[in-house]
Amino acid sequence: MSDRRTGTFEVRLGPPGHGGFCVARHEGRVVFVRHGLPGELVRVRVTEDRGGSFCRADAVEVLEPSPDRVPATCPVSGPGGAGCCDFSFATPVAQRALKAAVVAEQLRRLAGIEREVLVEPIGSGDVIGGWRTRVRLAIDAQGRAGVHRYRSTDVIADLRCPQPVAGALDGIADRQWTPGADLVIAVDGDGIRHVVELAPAAEAEQGRRGGERRGPGGGREPGGRDKPGGGGAGRRDRPHRRDRRGGRRGAGGEWTAVDGTRRDDRRAASARRAAAHAARDEWVFEGSGRAVEYVAGRRWEVAATGFWQAHRGAAQRYSDLIAEWSDLRPGGRAWDLYSGAGVFAARLAEQTGRTGVVLAVESARSAVADGAAALRDLPWVELRAQRVERWVLEHVGGAAPDVVVLDPPRAGAGKEVIGAVAAGGPTRIVHVGCDPAAFARDLGLYRAAGYRLADLRAFDAFPATHHVECLALLER
Repeated sequence: MSDRRTGTFEVRLGPPGHGGFCVARHEGRVVFVRHGLPGELVRVRVTEDRGGSFCRADAVEVLEPSPDRVPATCPVSGPGGAGCCDFSFATPVAQRALKAAVVAEQLRRLAGIEREVLVEPIGSGDVIGGWRTRVRLAIDAQGRAGVHRYRSTDVIADLRCPQPVAGALDGIADRQWTPGADLVIAVDGDGIRHVVELAPAAEAEQGRRGGERRGPGGGREPGGRDKPGGGGAGRRDRPHRRDRRGGRRGAGGEWTAVDGTRRDDRRAASARRAAAHAARDEWVFEGSGRAVEYVAGRRWEVAATGFWQAHRGAAQRYSDLIAEWSDLRPGGRAWDLYSGAGVFAARLAEQTGRTGVVLAVESARSAVADGAAALRDLPWVELRAQRVERWVLEHVGGAAPDVVVLDPPRAGAGKEVIGAVAAGGPTRIVHVGCDPAAFARDLGLYRAAGYRLADLRAFDAFPATHHVECLALLER
């Protein structure tokens, strides 16, 4: 039933789609509906319609609720709200079933793999909140910290989302920050909170062009005419500056995500991500800006603004599985591609021992430096700062690795990298993916190169969201 006065209509929701929505049909068109569950009868309001075969909508009224529906745990992400918690209104079991259905559908459609998928919890199975140790917030024109409205650059100055661990956001809403900046908050393995402000992207670009660095609030660096923090009313402490020397993959550590289906949407999302992750001045307001983390008894010290798994238990869980699947023997040879600070490389090196070789490659020099410090007692691990695409092509035809581990960015590894890896002839490949579509496309490429899917595990590393982490074991 349509209501022209309110611009709403009723639909019965079908299966979940990749991106945190359910698929419905209305008057011959596909409707991607957020905030609903399969089987529900809902009243929706269109939020985006560019013509063509589909449009996007929000479920603004639930007429026939699913038995899996519960009161929403996130007050920030409802219709018209943020994109932080797509499924906070569903039971944890139902959330994982939705994600499993999406992964299975992507595997079937993009890789030709028919497989039943089970999404496993990482922590306590029914606990939705308090899992995220790293949060990235936007600062609005009034200097308030918040999250982006779904598919928008608008900032919602509401920090009541339950994802962050206890204490992560304490006092953040009470302070005024630099308008247009980003705020990174990390609670590390020692329980220390680090609060780092990143200079506004536009300001950073201006500084690069004009050769002038700026501090928070638009003030020039110490030594210039203006003091750091000029315009930053309400700050109680003077921060110290750290220069950003690169980073790696925003996906795992950010609070919000952009779901771009059309090509122009993807271009806009890519431009926003490029601006957000370009080199920018950093101002540390709390902590040291260097987060201490532990995996398998080993200590890392990494930049609070760099990449680390957002879920407090994810790095340990993934490294345990990779150690199990790699099945390396003393004297073995392994590659760790997109290695970050070398968490997986450390586990591989423990298996190969001093007579083995582990080659790890990562494009972010800061992550490589952090990894070299953490793994200095493992001289048979070589960490290289280089683009993976170039490195694998240079190593094809050399000594074949027994195992290759890949943990690429959200877009996946792609044809060039996977082709080179397969040409290297490893016995086993462990592939990690945080986007079901990219993950499935990569698995299809492995199959075409002569590898079979031997095992697959999926983890609910981002509870209450539509995101899911998948790991695959491939064998020749």
